[in-house]
Amino acid sequence: MSNDTLTAQQQRWLAVGLLIVVMLIAGLLIIMPAVSKGLELNETKNNLLFKLQQYERILAKKEVVLANRDKIKQQSMEQGYFNGQETEAVASAEMQDLIKQIIVGAGGQLTSTQTIPADNNAPDDTAKFNHIVVRVSMTGNSEMLRTVLYKIETAVPLMIIDQIDIRPMRGRRNRKTGLVDPTNELTINFQAVSFMRKPPNE
Repeated sequence: MSNDTLTAQQQRWLAVGLLIVVMLIAGLLIIMPAVSKGLELNETKNNLLFKLQQYERILAKKEVVLANRDKIKQQSMEQGYFNGQETEAVASAEMQDLIKQIIVGAGGQLTSTQTIPADNNAPDDTAKFNHIVVRVSMTGNSEMLRTVLYKIETAVPLMIIDQIDIRPMRGRRNRKTGLVDPTNELTINFQAVSFMRKPPNE
């Protein structure tokens, strides 16, 4: 028998070996795509989980922000920052009375107060509020003015000073010298603005 001739047993082992090789190749062709797809799906799942966690954190922060906003709104209502009168006329009268008390208490002289119309339909950040505007004319010295402005701007309900105009008063003429004596008195004009919540139907 030639050395190049395989025995029956060798042929069987060769056939088994070839079968195993074919099965391995087939397995790799089937399994590798499946493994690759599984890894891809796992990565996609991890990305989705990460995004979900991000959204959950964002939603949690949103809840905190909304809660803080509601808390601030409640505090502002409790502390009376906004005028709680039922009508603008009553609110204006209350403002004028308070301003008069402040000016007189500081040693100034109130010349006049007047309610002026306000544009309560302006599309700005204060659109949810009606503006109550009072024009004030008064006289006094600089120390008195500082006291008045401080007390008005720290008053409750909240008032804001706007369009202030300060001018020195003309002194009186001295009969003996014929000269105008200097004076520390000032003529002051300004607007005080308060806020009322608009009714829900406005």
